[in-house]
Amino acid sequence: MSTLTAKGAATRQRIIEGTAAEIRENGLLDLTLDDVRARTRTSRSQLFHYFPGGKDELLLAVARLEAARVLADQQPQLGDLTSWAAWQAWRDRVVERYRNQGRHCPLNVVMSQISRTTPGAQAVVAELIHQWQAELAAGVRHMQAAGEIDPALDPDHAAAALLAGVQGGVLILLSTGRITYLEAALDTGLQQLRDSRPRA
Repeated sequence: MSTLTAKGAATRQRIIEGTAAEIRENGLLDLTLDDVRARTRTSRSQLFHYFPGGKDELLLAVARLEAARVLADQQPQLGDLTSWAAWQAWRDRVVERYRNQGRHCPLNVVMSQISRTTPGAQAVVAELIHQWQAELAAGVRHMQAAGEIDPALDPDHAAAALLAGVQGGVLILLSTGRITYLEAALDTGLQQLRDSRPRA
């Protein structure tokens, strides 16, 4: 796509965000470009001007938006896992995010719906998971250097377990409306990290 003017970039972003909101509220299965046009107040020619690849290109942009939001919503805590208080603050941030979000999970939309139907979206999800795991692993490495976590522990493996716990807790939240499973997964994962601390 050629470089957009500020107004054009704003219009394109409005279309992406409007589409994301439509999917969160009504799902992807029955989504049509007419739904997008009505939601975003755009014409057919406008829509294809900004997304010449049509629906697949638009959904890929939505996947990128929602993936970026997942990490942004955890900052600055996720990028500063340098003490047990900081890890607890991250835990609380994650729980708060999903408690406020309730049973509408943009990441679940990307992972379970868009990535199955849109070329390239699976790569977006994979990159999100990679970045999220890397942030957690960096926190584990910092705590190892500080003598707070067993140096023999594999940081990437520990981060993967935490991340799997988060996603499992969120899936149960979506099914039951109960956030206690997410809290339990995070609390247990963090306690296991604490318990690995070398004893004097």
